[in-house]
Amino acid sequence: MLSPATLPVPAGARTTTSAPLITAGTSLNRAPSDQRWEKGDILSLDSGGNYEGYIGDVCRMAILGEPDAELEDMLAEIEAIQRAAMKVCRPGVMGSEVYAAGEGLLAKSKYHNHMHFLAHGMGLVSHEAPRLTASGPVPYDDYDAKRPLEAGMVVSVETTLQHPVRGFIKLEDTVAITEQGPVIFGEGARGWNRGGTAL
Repeated sequence: MLSPATLPVPAGARTTTSAPLITAGTSLNRAPSDQRWEKGDILSLDSGGNYEGYIGDVCRMAILGEPDAELEDMLAEIEAIQRAAMKVCRPGVMGSEVYAAGEGLLAKSKYHNHMHFLAHGMGLVSHEAPRLTASGPVPYDDYDAKRPLEAGMVVSVETTLQHPVRGFIKLEDTVAITEQGPVIFGEGARGWNRGGTAL
């Protein structure tokens, strides 16, 4: 089975990372600011990479301290939505099924009033084919919602909770659609990463 670890980066390949979007504490502001990451604050780090001109995207969460039960619950719900949507990212599956899987669980979440699900194609630009929705933040026709996904397509799957008290909590993944099934790039660090613990 194809996995990110089996995809070699050729010698001399051009790779870069993109400038991250960061929120800290209870703020929902993702623009640069003078805000400091303080003890007990959560942190959302939304970034990605560029390999030979192709874009990847990932968002993971951290905390400076330990998460409480509510934060664990919130991230677990986001993770469940992500997994449900990514699981159906296979050749032959209609594009609309990615949304049905993600939004179906989102609708059942106790946090649904503050939660948002998005899946979009990506590659040379951050929003491109396959186009799976007409209601996302970048407006376009959802013509691929009515077509089967194909091997070689790449989608970004993201679930965001903009909680009015706890802050900005999000997971985002780049998923390659292959004949063997979905390949998730950057699979690790999906839980609450503890800040200040690196050696």
